[in-house]
Amino acid sequence: MKRRDFLRNSTAIMGSMVMLGSTMPSMLAAQDTPVSGGTLIWGHSETTQNLDIHQTGTASSGRVLQNIHSAIVTVDADLKVIPDLAESFEVSGDGLTYTFRLRPNVKFHNGATMTSADVKYSFERCKDPATGAVSFEVFNNVASIDTPDDLTVIINMSAINAPFLSRLAENGAGVIMPVDSGPTQGTNPMGAGPFKFVRYEVGTVVEMARFDDYWAGPAYLDGVLAREITETTTRLTGLRTGELHMINDIPLDRVTELQGDASLQVKTWFPLNFDFINMNHTFEPFQDSRVRIAFDMIVDKEALMQGALWGQGATSPSACFPTSAAYNTAITQRPQDIEGAKALLAEAGYPEGSLNIVFKATTNYPYHIETAQILVEWFRMAGVNLTIEQLTWADWLSQCWVDKDYQMTMMNFFSLWEPDYLFYSLWNSTGAFNYRGINDPVIDELTERARITVGDAERAAVYQQVQQQIFDEAHDIVLWFRNGTIGAQPTVMGLDTVVHPNGSNLNFHKVWLSA
Repeated sequence: MKRRDFLRNSTAIMGSMVMLGSTMPSMLAAQDTPVSGGTLIWGHSETTQNLDIHQTGTASSGRVLQNIHSAIVTVDADLKVIPDLAESFEVSGDGLTYTFRLRPNVKFHNGATMTSADVKYSFERCKDPATGAVSFEVFNNVASIDTPDDLTVIINMSAINAPFLSRLAENGAGVIMPVDSGPTQGTNPMGAGPFKFVRYEVGTVVEMARFDDYWAGPAYLDGVLAREITETTTRLTGLRTGELHMINDIPLDRVTELQGDASLQVKTWFPLNFDFINMNHTFEPFQDSRVRIAFDMIVDKEALMQGALWGQGATSPSACFPTSAAYNTAITQRPQDIEGAKALLAEAGYPEGSLNIVFKATTNYPYHIETAQILVEWFRMAGVNLTIEQLTWADWLSQCWVDKDYQMTMMNFFSLWEPDYLFYSLWNSTGAFNYRGINDPVIDELTERARITVGDAERAAVYQQVQQQIFDEAHDIVLWFRNGTIGAQPTVMGLDTVVHPNGSNLNFHKVWLSA
């Protein structure tokens, strides 16, 4: 099924934010003095789903909101937690008390000055079940939040939560918003980031304007216009005609072509996200691990990566961030074994022709549709009738994510570099992203144990056990890590500063237009 054999000689590099390629018109390479002004028109590959950063679980929304909000801490290029809205922080020797010293004179977009009361409000809002925050469990062990003065926040834990700081640095958990702003965050997101919200036309455009009082200095751009263009050809055409200054997610089959175009800039990096095939564990056949393992055996991951991804990535048996100390290097992908899969399915009580499976795939990711189309033939060879139902992104979120109304599907996750965020959210039975109905007591115990394991090496070893259990039980079929890509006009400067260390979020604070 290697439909694009000409890509067989391509290789992918395993590494944290490895820059796979960067091309820039030579006439502008020397222009390194930033200038202010202009609005960047960004062709965003996905639609913004929810403007409330506590509630949103999609990377598409995060890429926009990353520019509107700032968090109490962030990470550097090596994914080490560093201060952001906090000027400094310290953790007590017993791991139960976190003290944050806030930066003075930080302004919110409404002109108010940030104080410890805003931090307390933001964290308690995220923790409150009524908010519906996707990262609520970050605060499960928070017993109290003290604010002895305007610039000091003391968080007292009821039990050790070793990943607490790193969780505050990711996915909005550590974002600080003004007191009582929660009810309007979904329609008028307000924070302390480099850009302030202007307007949102659902499914069409998000507009942001420079916030001149941003604590780290104002942005160069007057604003950013995020035009939501999910159709790949339309997005690429907009870049080529100059209608768009920049696009993310260059169509996978056109990356090499654009890299050879001297009139455009192309930036690629690894990894952007990981992809996996999901089996709904509430669907009777998938309650048997033999069926799940057999389905894993049906798939040739390397051929699938070449066929659907055009070689723009690297296969992986684990969703753990490739350079994380927690990555389990002892696990290898199951090789394709059609006959072995047929035998295992028969042993589980599903002989050839007895299984009819509907695979729901979203058109928001065209390579998901191509993946499903390739799988149909392999599953037919294994005696399984696989049919495809194509869904819009909104319908996929409604049916698969919210209602869990599916048998098989496929999804990608971005920026889950932090092991607790990854494994607890996705595979713990109570995890916010456990839309597959997985209920594995072994994983539950391990992910809880990791939270109270203080030593980095010891905690990494626990996560390696989690990966082994996920693989042994084939709870999901992990496929690959995908490359990230950006295409830009030669007038877009500071492109090296756009991609967040997590590989997913985009930040325009240091970007400028040369003309």
